[in-house]
Amino acid sequence: MSIALSAHSARRRDRVSQAKPAALAMAVMITLATCLLAAGTASATTVATATIGAGTLSVSVPTTISFSDSLNGLDQTASAVLAVDVRDATGSGNGWSLTATSTQFTSGSNTLPTNSVTVTSAAEACDSGATCALASNSIPYPYSLPSGSGPPSASKLFDAAASTGMGDQTVTPTFVLAIPASTAQGTYTSTWTISAVSGP
Repeated sequence: MSIALSAHSARRRDRVSQAKPAALAMAVMITLATCLLAAGTASATTVATATIGAGTLSVSVPTTISFSDSLNGLDQTASAVLAVDVRDATGSGNGWSLTATSTQFTSGSNTLPTNSVTVTSAAEACDSGATCALASNSIPYPYSLPSGSGPPSASKLFDAAASTGMGDQTVTPTFVLAIPASTAQGTYTSTWTISAVSGP
């Protein structure tokens, strides 16, 4: 009887000994899982900054604008458009104005009246690649282009209210030339000056 009990006790000790490594491995796995879970919830913060420098206000226009007509004994008009490219890269939001003046149309000793050019409307659109803020224009039309031998002082042709007109955009005024029936035939020329000025 005593021998049987000793064998039974030995087998029990073996089972306990075998269970210890498995329990230890399980404990290690639980500990690792806990550590990994804790590591996944760690966080840190950083402050991002973006320094945006100011550019300039500029304007460009085609080198020529042309009107064409044939005399028929009556007063007539001829129209043409001019694409005025305005770049407001100042980032100020101050708005801007387009001003214009011109010399009188002349052909030799012949001239057209100094009030012969008007603007009837002005379209606008953002340039390709520019998410611009289109200008809010307050200039009423028709607008009369100043003209003289001087030329005279420029006046506002188009403007952009504050917080508008930012980025690249093209303003396209429609110019109308009045041609009296008494006009002498010929090629008439006039020099136009269009400027971009800060502020509406």
